[in-house]
Parts: sequence; structure tokens; C-alpha cells
Amino acid sequence: MFENLTDKLERSLRLIKGQGRITEINVAETLKEIRRALIDADVNYKVAKTFTDDVKAKALGQDVLKSVSPGQMMTKLVRDELATLMGGSAVDIKLEGNPAVILISGLQGSGKTTFSGKLAKLLHEKRGRKVLLVAGDVYRPAAIDQLKVLGQQIGVEVYAEDSKNPVQIAENGIKYARQHSFNVVIVDTAGRLAIDEEMMREIEAVKHAVKPSETLFVVDSMTGQDAVNTAREFNQRIDFDGVVLTKLDGDTRGGAAISIRSVVDKPLKFISSGEKMEALQPFHPERMADRILGMGDVVSLVERAQENYDEEEARRLKKKIHKNQFDFNDFRAQIAQIKKMGNMKDLMSMIPGVGKAVRNMEMPDDAFKGVEAIIDSMTPAERANPEIINARRRERLAHGSGRSIVEVNRLMKQFEDARKMMKSVAAGGFKGMPNMLRR
Repeated sequence: MFENLTDKLERSLRLIKGQGRITEINVAETLKEIRRALIDADVNYKVAKTFTDDVKAKALGQDVLKSVSPGQMMTKLVRDELATLMGGSAVDIKLEGNPAVILISGLQGSGKTTFSGKLAKLLHEKRGRKVLLVAGDVYRPAAIDQLKVLGQQIGVEVYAEDSKNPVQIAENGIKYARQHSFNVVIVDTAGRLAIDEEMMREIEAVKHAVKPSETLFVVDSMTGQDAVNTAREFNQRIDFDGVVLTKLDGDTRGGAAISIRSVVDKPLKFISSGEKMEALQPFHPERMADRILGMGDVVSLVERAQENYDEEEARRLKKKIHKNQFDFNDFRAQIAQIKKMGNMKDLMSMIPGVGKAVRNMEMPDDAFKGVEAIIDSMTPAERANPEIINARRRERLAHGSGRSIVEVNRLMKQFEDARKMMKSVAAGGFKGMPNMLRR
């Protein structure tokens, strides 16, 4: 999302790198470029100016330690101020009441229904909540069917009616939740424009009727400053509690993420990228600031790994590695574990210094497809005993998987390299996987 902004900020900060000390002149030159970069990224002009004024005041009042260069100090100041601008620290959703009610609002096409499904999955699987989705969009064709399909995918029940009264549907959904011991209700509503008075009165009525513990405004980050302006108008009418930015995997300049907290004075609570139900993250301003400045996001990467970490499986695998018994069944299981963590390019971009290197690399979601096809073409004996895979068997694997003999030979070599590496470090296998992306 922030690729262009990251490049421009890096170029701006180079102006002060190598300088012996911070002066009003080199600070002014650097901040002029930073302000230009922010405006190019569709950050609100007033927000960009206030931001650079604040950084300038802190930079000129800062004594640079002997161990820290002016460039490093300026980078830190910009990073800290970016984090502050976006909220300073993460703000979690409030789950109060029995059941806790979360009301979803926003424009048409902003991704409300998909987000409702993602949030239900997160609360159900990671926080152990019994979640009910309520289909309150009675206007968009197939909106109710879409929510039902998402509910089936994630194992969450959906409450729907034939009624065209969204207030009644929401109230009845909450009654149903109480009767069946659901402790969280997510009410999906129809998209609406802030200038549509009738529709705005309707969402106000829904909120008044269900008294949600949390009202979230879902906004498409692709709309840039329009997203910020729309959020401000909605907030004046329904006083929402937080903002959700969707479609961050698209061609967006990132201005909405940076500006929205300052303009609306409401926290960003979630960011969403992609259509997969796992593609939802709580918003951490300090981590996002690191990513904008090209510093990666190791904390989020580790958290994703921990979420998909199977302790019992790791112990079993460690024993096999120590005995040099790691085979293609284990290799296949490791690939599946990595795929659960999300898009490979997104994961690699979280590693400091790697994001820029992989920016123009093609890393589709099915990056492991060829490897999996070859392994799936093996017999049980071949997967358990890789040593028996000779030249004749390799030709059969190439034919059976639809891959070339070169790819089969490459996989065998990479597997042996990974096997040796794992034997030496007994670390569980993750470090050997990045090579699998080299086609």
C-alpha cells in the first residue's frame, strides 16, 4: 500500500543523512520533501503541514547524541510522529453486554459484508466467542446470500429474515442470540451515502434500537481523501467508535490511513487486505509507521507464526529432524503451515530490508502450487523415503505433476538442503522454505 510513500520518504531522509549536525536549513529541506511526499500520498494538506511543523519543532529542540547521527535522529522523529498521528497505540474493540453488539456501517461497496465475516472469524477462532451474524442489508441483491456463504465458510451462524425492516431484523437477531447463548452479535447493514437523509435516519434508528457496544465505520482505502471526508460526515450522524480500512492490497496511496485519525478523532481499529477470511489485522500505529519507513514489522510476523504454531507437531518434528528422518510428508505439512500465515509477499515485506527487494517480484497466493503437485504425485513410500527417488522415478513425478524434470530436480536439491539445515539447527523447518519461491 505505502510503496510510493516509502520510496519518497526514504529519498527525503537522505537529504539529512551524512550531515554532521541538525540545522534549521537541512531540517527545513528534509521536511519540505516529506510534506510533499505526504501530500502526494493523498494525506490531508493541513494534517501534512501540522505533522512537519511538529517534527521540525522537535528536531530543532533535540540534542543529537554522539552515538546517533542526524539522519538516524530525524528518522526516529518522523517514525514517532507518524505513529502518534495514526493514534499512538492500538485500540481494541469493546465487547460489552450480553450479548455484545457490533454495528457495521459504511458506504456501498466498501467491503462491509466481507469484513463482517472476517471479524466473526477472528472473534470466534482467536477469542473463543460464540458469534452470530445478522443480515441487515435488505437492499443489495444477494447481500443476505453472501453473508450466509461467508458464515458457512467460517462456521458461524447467520440470522436472516424475509422482512424489509432492518430495525426489526436487528432487534429480532439480538433476541435470537440471547435465546441461543451467543455472546457476540455482528449486525451487517446496507451501504448508504451520507447525503441520503432517509438512509441515514435508518442507520440512526438501527443504532438506537440495538444500543451497540461498538459501532464501526468501514471505508474503502482506495478512495483516499474522499474516505476521510465521508468518515467525518458519518461520524457527525452516528458517532461511531472506530474505523476499518479495507482493500489495503489495492493500488492505494495510503493517505486515508495516515489522515483519518487526525481528521475524525476516532481510532483505526482494523485493516483488511484481500478476500481471504484470514486477511484481517488489528491496527497498530507504531507498526504501520515502521512499515511506511521501510523498517518491516517483525512483531506482526512473529504473532502470525505463533497463531499457527502447533507445539505438539513441533516436538514430533524436532525428534524426526534429530534422527535425520525428515521426509516429504513433513515438508508438505510445513508448507501448509506457512500458507496459513497469509500471502507470502506480505509476510516477506514484514522482514526489515526485504520489503523493497520483493516489491516487484511475482509471488502469487499459489506460489507453492508446483511443489505441492510434485509431492502429491509421489507414492507413500517415496514421500516417507526420499532416498529411493532415482532418475526414473523423477521422470514419472514430472509427468504425473505436469512439471518439468528441471523443477523436480530443483525440488529434490532444495529438500536435501533444507534437510541438512534442519538437522544442524533443529529449528522446525521455517528457515528453509523461502528458497521454495525461487522458480
